[in-house]
Amino acid sequence: MLKIPKPQLSFWQIFNMNVGFLGIQYSFGLQQSAINPIFLFLGAKEETLPLLNLAGPITGLIVQPIIGAISDKTWSSKFGRRKPFFLIGAILGSLCLFAFPLSPALWFAVGLLWILDVGNNMAMEPYRAFVGDKLPEKQFNIGYQMQSLFVGAGILLANASIFLFQDWFGGGEEISGEVPKWLYYSFFIGAFLSIATILWSVLTTPEIPPTEEEMEEINKHKALPFSKRVLKPFEEIWLAIKDMPKFLWKLSAVYLFQWYALFIYWQFITPLLRVTMGMDTSEATAQAAKMSTTYNVTTAVVALILVPIAMKFGNKKVYAFSLLGAAICLFIIPHISDPNFILVPMVLFGIGWAAMMGIPYSMVSKIVPQDRRGVYMGILNMMIVIPMGIQTVSFGPIYTYLLGGNSVNAILFAGVFFFIAFVLALRLNMPKQHQEQNLDQTIN
Repeated sequence: MLKIPKPQLSFWQIFNMNVGFLGIQYSFGLQQSAINPIFLFLGAKEETLPLLNLAGPITGLIVQPIIGAISDKTWSSKFGRRKPFFLIGAILGSLCLFAFPLSPALWFAVGLLWILDVGNNMAMEPYRAFVGDKLPEKQFNIGYQMQSLFVGAGILLANASIFLFQDWFGGGEEISGEVPKWLYYSFFIGAFLSIATILWSVLTTPEIPPTEEEMEEINKHKALPFSKRVLKPFEEIWLAIKDMPKFLWKLSAVYLFQWYALFIYWQFITPLLRVTMGMDTSEATAQAAKMSTTYNVTTAVVALILVPIAMKFGNKKVYAFSLLGAAICLFIIPHISDPNFILVPMVLFGIGWAAMMGIPYSMVSKIVPQDRRGVYMGILNMMIVIPMGIQTVSFGPIYTYLLGGNSVNAILFAGVFFFIAFVLALRLNMPKQHQEQNLDQTIN
C-alpha cells in the first residue's frame, strides 16, 4: 500500500492527542498499587494473588487484538476510526473505578476487575494505533515517548493519592473484610479522570480520514454478511501472526521475561515490605505507593529525554540497558529496610519503565504495514498478556514450593527475569532499511 505523507505535528498537538493516556494509566496505577491490597483487605491469601489477577492477561489477550482488527476496518465521518473504541472503554472503566472500593466481598472485587480490564484494554489498543495513524515516522519516537510521559504521570497521580489520602484520612486499626475509607477517594478521582482526559483528546484531535484504497477495503468489509464480519477479526489476527516480521518474534522473547517480572513486582511489593520493614498492610500499601510514585516521577521526567538519547545511541541499546537498570533495582530493594533509602534505586526502575512504555512501540510502528497497525498493536499486547497469563497460573506453585513462600525471594526472582530480558533485548536488530532511515533522520 502506498504511504501518503502525513503532516508533522507540533509539540502541543502531540501533547493533546496523548492526554487521554493519563486517565487510562491512572487506572493502571491503581491496579498496580491498590487492587491487590484491596484483595488482601477482603481476605485473599498471598499465594492466590496471581490467580486473582487473571483478568488482565485474559482480557488483554482477547480484547486488544480483536478491537485492533475491528478498528482497522472502521471509519465514521462523525466519530472517526479509533476514538469510538477508547471512548467506550473509558466510560466502562470509569464506572468500574467508582464501584471498586465499595466492593462488599472478594468475589465482587474480582468480578469488577474483569470488567475494568475489558474497558481499559478497549481503550488502550486503539490509542497505540491512534498515535501511529497521526504521526509521520520521524515523529514516532516523540509520539510514543509522550505516551510514556503520561504513563508516568497517570500512575504517579494514582500512587501519590494513595499515600496522601492514607496520611490525611487514615489511622485506626484495620478491620478484617473491609476496604479502608481512605482508599475510596483515589478510585473516585480515577473514575473522573478516566472519562475527562479521553474527552480532551477526542475533542482536540481529529483523525486522518482513510485513503481511497483504505476506504475501499472498509466498504468491502461492511458489505460482508454479518457472520463473516464477526469472524473477520480472527482471520485478520491469524494472517498478521502468519506474516509477522522476525523482529516481533524476537521482541516476544524479551517481553516474556520482562512482563513476567513486572507482574511479580506489582503483586509482591506490598508483601515484601511487610517482611523487610515490619509494616501492616495499610502501611505497606502506602509505602509501595511512595515507591511507585518515585519511579513514575522518574518516568515522567526522563520519557522525552530518552528521545534524543535513543536517536544518538539507538533504540535497542537504550531499551536493553534500561531493562538492566530495572534488574539491578530489584536485586537491591529486598535488602533495604529504610523507607526513605529504598526510594533511591526506584529511579532505575523508572528509567526502565519509561523505555518499556515507549521505545518498543516506536520500533514496531516503523516496521508494520500501516493498514494493519491496529491488529499488530493488539498482537504486541498479546506478547504482554501471555507472559502475565503464564505468571498467574505458574507463579503460585513457584512461590510456595521453590521460593519457600518468601516475598523477598519473589522480588529477587523477578530481578533475574529482568536480567534475562536485558540479554535478549541486545538481539533486537531493526530491519536494514529502517536502520538506514533512522541514520538519515539522525544526520538530518
